[in-house]
Amino acid sequence: MVAPGEPSTQEHAGTAPADAVQLFNGKDLSAWQQRNGKPIAWKLDDGYFEVAPGAGDIVTKQPFGDAQLHVEWATPNPAHGKDQEPGNSGVYLHSLYEIQVLESNRNTTYADGQAGAIYCQYPPLVNPARPPGEWQTYDIVFHGPRFSADSKLLEPATVTLLFNGVLAQDHAMPTGPTDYMKRPPYKVTPPKLPLMLQDHGQPVRYRNIWIRELRTAE
Repeated sequence: MVAPGEPSTQEHAGTAPADAVQLFNGKDLSAWQQRNGKPIAWKLDDGYFEVAPGAGDIVTKQPFGDAQLHVEWATPNPAHGKDQEPGNSGVYLHSLYEIQVLESNRNTTYADGQAGAIYCQYPPLVNPARPPGEWQTYDIVFHGPRFSADSKLLEPATVTLLFNGVLAQDHAMPTGPTDYMKRPPYKVTPPKLPLMLQDHGQPVRYRNIWIRELRTAE
């Protein structure tokens, strides 16, 4: 039996299930490090942290395999720019497969570049985005790719995403790592890799991040 966490509200972050790894508890960034190896520079505030534009991406110190991931994020209000500018960031599963973060309540952009997309591969099935400044929720079930002993792809990665409680990706299968207008092929990777949050030059906020590994990755 697993004791569930408390749900979030716009005013207060919820809590994680009893068996989850709490990646941000509202107090410190001890679970994270700058991807570029420099001291962590993202802004820490009361109950959330914020991208420091230009500081670079951050990654978890701990790697993870197949997992259930919960992330809450909010784009700046008022929004700045258009298309791929306002509130741009990203949640990278295994540091390779981007679930796009963007202001998508009022802003328009290409379909597989909006919030809830597997970036430049799969548009979200629906757009349940809240207005800028409000907290949004991603609940993700991720299974990493499987490779044979001779480095052949046996199974692609899979992603199921609930965006603000609405199914936005249904067992989608990335064609490989995500990239801008490219479809790189799969390359053999370890079964466990860090989670990454992207610095895309916008002060996007994050809170209440937790992860549950589903099984020992093979």
